Parts: sequence; C-alpha cells; structure tokens
Amino acid sequence: MSPSPEPADAQKHEAELLLRTQRGDEAAFGDLMQLHYEKVFRRVVAIVRNEHDARDLCQEIWLGVWQQISTFRGEARFSTWLYSLASRRALDHLRKRRRWFDRFLPLYGGNDAGTDEPKLAVEPTDPGAHPRDQTEAWETTQRIEEAMASLPPALRAVLALREVEGLSYAEIAETLHCPTGTVMSRLHQARRLLIQKLKSLPCD
Repeated sequence: MSPSPEPADAQKHEAELLLRTQRGDEAAFGDLMQLHYEKVFRRVVAIVRNEHDARDLCQEIWLGVWQQISTFRGEARFSTWLYSLASRRALDHLRKRRRWFDRFLPLYGGNDAGTDEPKLAVEPTDPGAHPRDQTEAWETTQRIEEAMASLPPALRAVLALREVEGLSYAEIAETLHCPTGTVMSRLHQARRLLIQKLKSLPCD
C-alpha cells in the first residue's frame, strides 16, 4: 500500500484517483473509497442509527458511486457529491424501514444561536452507571424511539444532520438539495414535534 499523501498534495492525489476511476481503474477506485469510507459511514450511521444497516448501506452506496462516477463533472467537490449521494440513500432507507434514533434526548435549556428552540443532544448511557439509572436510561430510550419513529423522514434527516453531524444550515441544504429556509423550518418543526410527542407519551 502506498503511503498517504501529504496534506498539501491530498487534493491533487484525490483528483488523480478520481480521473483514473472514471477511466475504469478499479484499484484507483479502491484507494478513493479508502479515503472517504469512514466519513461516509459516519454520515450514514448518524442518520440510520444502526451500524449493521449502515454497513450494508455503505456497500450499496459505493456500488452506486462506481456505477455513477462517470456522471460526476466537477461542478462541486467530489466529497460534496459523494456525501449528498450517501445522505439521500440513507433517507431512502428510512422511508422504507421507518427506523430512527435510539439516543436522542431532549434537553431544555440550551439552544441554537438566534433561536429559542430547545436543544437536542445525543446522550449515551454510562456503562458504569447504577443498574437503576441504566434501567431508567433504557426506558427513556424506548420512549424516544417511539416518538422518533412517528416523525416524518424529512424532519428526522434534518435533526440527524444538525444534531449528530453538526452540519450548518447551508451544508444541510446542500446535502438535501433544498433551500436553507426549508432546512430551518424543518428543524424547528422536528424539535417541536418531537418534544410534543415525548410529553404525550405515558410514563410507566
């Protein structure tokens, strides 16, 4: 395996791999995939919240990249084109499977700059916590799963890209191919709707 290029040469190296891939060079495609695989996987798993599903989806995504690479014309960065393709495939999966987050917790207090909306954050369960606390965390997770499962996929996607991936409104708009105003509107709807649903769920 050849050594990784220095940062200053990374863009040139990627461009060379891309050109060779578009000419049908499978070895170059393998190197190109290696450059981006983990980032694509993190993007997909942030949306589908299931590692097994994410691994399967990544195989499909990279097969799609190989099949569609000739259509890439360089109007945007390759990574932008790639991550948009990955996000859309993950969304398609959600629409079919109706699966979603298992660890989104609503936190009242924090908010996005310039908004008065509650901040949502991912709160993993502490493996060293008291069994009673772990049980409560599990029960909370089940309530959140139930609430999230009923959100429309378009709203879930915006939440994932904003809260898990940390993308800006502009980046989300580019990824989902919609206006920034639409992103902001969906995010507002998603947060409010999720909190309303959580409040309406019975607490055993």
